[in-house]
Amino acid sequence: MKEKGKWMPSKTYFWIGDRKGKAGFLFWKTLMRELCPDVIVESKKNNSELVKAVKALQDRNNQYIIVLDHAFDNLQVYREQKLLKTYADGKDNVFLLSIICFEYLLLEFDKLVDWIYAPDDEFLIKRAWAVKAREMLLPMIRSGELNYTSIREIVTNDNYKKEYNIEQLSARLLYDLTRNTGFEISKGKIGDCWIRSCCEWQERQEDDICGLENNRMSISEKMRAVYQGTSLSKEFSNAGLEVVL
Repeated sequence: MKEKGKWMPSKTYFWIGDRKGKAGFLFWKTLMRELCPDVIVESKKNNSELVKAVKALQDRNNQYIIVLDHAFDNLQVYREQKLLKTYADGKDNVFLLSIICFEYLLLEFDKLVDWIYAPDDEFLIKRAWAVKAREMLLPMIRSGELNYTSIREIVTNDNYKKEYNIEQLSARLLYDLTRNTGFEISKGKIGDCWIRSCCEWQERQEDDICGLENNRMSISEKMRAVYQGTSLSKEFSNAGLEVVL
């Protein structure tokens, strides 16, 4: 649709490679429902199918926002990214978001540690190594100077010996920071505290106290905080997505 020389989309679709029911899909579905309620979130099951869908796209009337993991040191993902860019080029209604993975997005969230742990939480001591690893890793990725030597220097814990790329490392570090809390995230699970208002964690025990205990937030407030405290604000702005704040 055109209006005075400007392209006006009828609908906006948000395509992701995360399978329905998985942690990534539930996160994006929740985020978009709260911030961009008119945007239609669709799963393409996996990265390969997502690339195929963009290649086959003929629709020029609607807008498409594409989220494909941008794990720069994963050869398979790198190849898929190159193909995706090739297919997206020349389509003025297709926009690619540059996000390593949804786990990294939450790992970079500026209030992550403050939300997960209460000020006197014993996990702050037990997981100090994971908190420190995060503090060292994020600036390296943002600066673009990450290398495998620096990764080995950051995470010397035995848990990381088999983590070879940034997507795997981000997912494992995020899990180690959030496990056994309402914010726990693994490939197959996302904690209630990421997708519900405080405090609707169905498995909560009396001693499960997080950093939001005295400042409970609605799910809309949580998603706005995630948007503002990560690279999402920049990526959405580049794609022309209007966010309800």
